[in-house]
Formats: sequence, structure tokens, C-alpha cells
Amino acid sequence: MNRALTAERVRRDVEVVAHAGLDIDTFLGEAVESLQRAVPHVAACLATADPSTQLLTGTRKYGDLHGNDDHDHEWGLVEYGTCEESAFLELARTGRDAAAVHEMTGGQPGRSPRLSGLITPVYGYTDELRAVMRDGSQVWGGMALFRGPDAPPFGAEEVALVGSLSAAFAAGVRAGLLARLASSAPAPVPAGPVVLIVGADDQVRQTSLGAEERLAELVSPRFGAAATGIIASLVGAARRYARGETDVPPRSRVRTRGGMWLVLHATPLTSAGDGPGGDVVITIEEARPPEIVPLVVAAFDLTPRERDVTQLVLQGVDTKEIAATLHVSTYTVQDHLKSVFDKADVRSRRELIARIYFDQYVPRMGSELGPSGWFTAG
Repeated sequence: MNRALTAERVRRDVEVVAHAGLDIDTFLGEAVESLQRAVPHVAACLATADPSTQLLTGTRKYGDLHGNDDHDHEWGLVEYGTCEESAFLELARTGRDAAAVHEMTGGQPGRSPRLSGLITPVYGYTDELRAVMRDGSQVWGGMALFRGPDAPPFGAEEVALVGSLSAAFAAGVRAGLLARLASSAPAPVPAGPVVLIVGADDQVRQTSLGAEERLAELVSPRFGAAATGIIASLVGAARRYARGETDVPPRSRVRTRGGMWLVLHATPLTSAGDGPGGDVVITIEEARPPEIVPLVVAAFDLTPRERDVTQLVLQGVDTKEIAATLHVSTYTVQDHLKSVFDKADVRSRRELIARIYFDQYVPRMGSELGPSGWFTAG
């Protein structure tokens, strides 16, 4: 089949599944299967990210990489603890949607520390095509496709095709982020924050009670991938933050397999003689509404005016007051609300509020508060 025709069919297929309202696992699986027809690869790893920091929130692996999590720790430290031209953070920062290591290094992939130090010696892959899932100024994830020595390096046409799918992949991840889960209530997890302390040797030294249960909630029920990569990415980012190479505090918001949102923070510690390579404290706690609302509203792909209206709805402001605040007519407000309801797949303000909070907080509003000031379990 003509390569241009195949590429166009793949582009169309990915666009269709991106807007089909699928959960993230299903969408990424179908999209990668389709992409294989135009850009053959032996393995793929697709990652979701927090759009505010671009830090890892989950991974899905395909082909030869499926089920292989043995080196996620090393990958997370390299990917987020060092700076390379083809790193996801650099692609996001420079506005480049896709790049292949062989092409980017002038045919000398050994110049890539990530490829020469980890990917080739551990997995045997000799070229990597990377892309970010970008929607405007926000990056929702990234993908990496791999080839071994028996296949040619990724070509410019393939890089261009994958780059052209950046927005479609972002749309699919956004929609998948909002997909309703089968269970109506989050799985029970320990109340209050938990803490992990990672030493200068990048090994976990201590954990607080309940940490294992929290980490287990970060595992994809379909892929079973461990939370190692998420934690390692935070540690790597904390190392760069401690060295002054970035001014973005390491933080990510992750939705668990039970539907609950958690926020993870990494704080580098220093003591005499340690410098920026000392311990890193990882804190994991249930996310509060102010931390989640901006993420969910962004995932709905609302216009700036629709975001203004939604923000006022969340504050309990009625239609007439919203109109006065925004200096528009009540009919205009109603038009905006109708558009917001359509995008959020709800029929009323009440459903909108519950949808934005992912039914995580609203059903528990009558619960007792614990010593931490948050809802008690049960």
C-alpha cells in the first residue's frame, strides 16, 4: 500500500479513537496498534504526565517492553534527573513535537547518554523516536518508539507523521483522564499523607505506615506497571531542583486505579557534606479540590470564557450574578453553560460539580473530619 495513503489512514484512525471517549488504557492501546502500520517498531512506551510540571503520572508498554518494569527506576532518574536534547522535558520546553535520536545526533546515537548508557545496553534498541502529546501550551504525555539493529533508523517522514499526531494523542489522553470508572467509589486507602525517604544512593530508606497501600493504588489494573517510574521521576527532578537547574518544584497529580486523585511532592534534603545529592522526601496525599479543579477544567478543553463561567458555578454563583460579574447577558451565560455541560457530559450544575470533583469529595461532604482536617475513611 502507498506509504502516504497508509499514513493518512493511520492519522484518521488515531483522530477517531482520540474522540471516542475511551479510557486511557484502551485509547493508547488502539492508537499504538494503528501507528504500528505506518511507523513499525519493536517496542513502545507511552507515558502520561501532569501538564503543570510534565512529570510522570503513569506508563503503558507495548511490544517487547510489555511487562518489563525491571529498569523503570534507572529510566526515571536518567529521564528527569539529567538534561538531554531529546528528553521529554526538553521537547516540551522547546516546542518540538517529535524527534528521533539517530536523526537528532547526526547519525551517531551513541552521543545520546540515555541511549548509550541505558536503552542500548539494557534493551538492545539502537534508535528511539520520541513525541510529546501537546495540546496548545499543555503537554499531557509522551511516547517513545524503539527499533533494534535489524531495522533502519526512523526516517524524517516517520518523525513528521508522529509529530502530526501530537494533538490527537493529547486529546485522547485528556478524554481518557475524564473517563468514568466502573466502580462508583474510590478503593479504601490510608487516611492522611504518607512519606517515603529516598537516600543519596537512590534507594528507599524509610517509609511511613500506609505507604505500600498508596503506591499499590498507582498501579494500572490492566498493565500492572509498578509505581517505580513515577517515584524515580520525582527523585530525579528533585536532584535537578536541588542543583538549581530548574525552578519548578517536583510535583505531580496522579489518578489512582480506584478513581481517587493523589498529589505527590518531592523535597530534596541537604545536610553537612551532602550537597544536592542528599536524601529526597516523597510525600503522597489525597489531593484537595483546589489542586484538582484546574487540571480537570483543562482536560475538558474549555474556552477561557467557559472556564470563567465554570469557576463561578463552582463558587455557587447563580446565572444572573455570573452575567453581572462577566458583563454579559444571562442568555450568553446559558449558552456557555450548555457548551460546558456538553463537554463535561453532564446535564446540570450539580452533575458538573460532581464530575469536576470526580465524585471523590462530594459524596463524602457529610463525613467526619479527622485530625488532619480531611475526611475520615469509612
